[in-house]
Amino acid sequence: MREIVHIQVGQCGNQIGAKFWETICVEHGIKPNGEYDTNPETNSYKSDAQLDKINVYFNEAQSGSRKYVPRAVLVDLEPGVVDTVRSSTYGGVFRPDNMICGQAGAGNNWAKGYYTEGAEMVEEVLDAIRREVEGCDQVQGFQVCHSLGGGTGSGLGTLLMTKIHEYYPDRVLCTFSVVPSPMVSEVVVEPYNATLSAHQLVENVDEVMCIDNEALYNICNRTLNLKEPTYTDLNGLVSQVMSGITCSLRFPGQLNADLRKLAVNLIPFPRLHFFLVGFAPLYSAKVKSYQNVSIHELTQQLFNPRNMMAASDTANGKFLTASVMFRGTSVSTKDVDDQMLLVQQKLAKQFVQWIPNNIKSSICSIPHTGLPLSGTFIGNSTSIQELFRRVQKQFSAMFKRKAFLHWYTDEGMEEVEFHEAESNVTDLVEEYEQYATAGTTEEGDGGAGESTGGDDVTSDQ
Repeated sequence: MREIVHIQVGQCGNQIGAKFWETICVEHGIKPNGEYDTNPETNSYKSDAQLDKINVYFNEAQSGSRKYVPRAVLVDLEPGVVDTVRSSTYGGVFRPDNMICGQAGAGNNWAKGYYTEGAEMVEEVLDAIRREVEGCDQVQGFQVCHSLGGGTGSGLGTLLMTKIHEYYPDRVLCTFSVVPSPMVSEVVVEPYNATLSAHQLVENVDEVMCIDNEALYNICNRTLNLKEPTYTDLNGLVSQVMSGITCSLRFPGQLNADLRKLAVNLIPFPRLHFFLVGFAPLYSAKVKSYQNVSIHELTQQLFNPRNMMAASDTANGKFLTASVMFRGTSVSTKDVDDQMLLVQQKLAKQFVQWIPNNIKSSICSIPHTGLPLSGTFIGNSTSIQELFRRVQKQFSAMFKRKAFLHWYTDEGMEEVEFHEAESNVTDLVEEYEQYATAGTTEEGDGGAGESTGGDDVTSDQ
């Protein structure tokens, strides 16, 4: 069995993670006390497939007991959010000694999470992770939920990733990262925290799924017609995407994908591993009953920029690669292949020319809870540079005047680390820019421009 160890860090990470576990417990028929639900009335999808690959995310408490415990480690530098998760409906399924929290908090300061408060706690967290890994037959990788704007998720989160990368270099490390939104900013020093985190994500992580609150808010507002969406609504959207991305790991299907297959097919160059994610169908409650959901309709929605869960417009960049996962009992492989071909012909200008057949598709025969047919999208688009460009602009405006810097240097940070992080993010943006224009320079009629475009691509390979 190819197991995954799940880690959720900080307030945002724990809220998203708790919703994710709630969603997959329902899909696998796990009751709030951790036992498998054998009653077909309450467990509407009761089938052998629910328990077939349950070991990917769950441990069995005692052999043959049918009581399952999530392979999850919950971490925060203050007890509030972890206590909320503990007292929630599904709080009882988590192993109590995997809930690790400090008392001081990180105070929205990356340096506190990475160097002082977080560093004191990191060994305890690594022990819990080690214990989970040792209980596995064959660990496939790690999955981390966190945000880049605050202190714990960004500071302690990236510290854990560095350690995991060091101790388990051959395992896949995948993160669901909530990136700062263009309009909604709850933390003044967010650009510092996000840039310092992005620097670590480029170096130590294999796959980063980018999500942001504003894009989620827009989906709730425009598509679902929710006038005042709450965090529960936003987290619900994230958990749907996470459930869709991980469904092919958790259930048997016609075309199975795992974390490593995803990475191999989606990442053409090692540093470009930041993905846009989307989910379909998304309709308001009023329109739902009037819609005929087909593979064609799902594909249209999945490639629509308004469905992306990070605020970057795919029309401003090019897709290097994309992956689409369909879930449903009667999904035909031929329909999926036809739609993928159609999309590549229709949106030819939005895909780079030098990667042929760059859409990967997979099918899972177990439907999403409450949806007979659904699809999840992961795209590696050069337009994601908009996220980093925006943060970079805000970062340099503050860093030029050394604003708020003393909070970080007081925790033992050096100014040179800010310069390093800034130049690494700048390089990342330039790299995306280079591959967005690589094909166009080759098609041009000329000389030097033509050869540089080609050479850049080959030299990196």
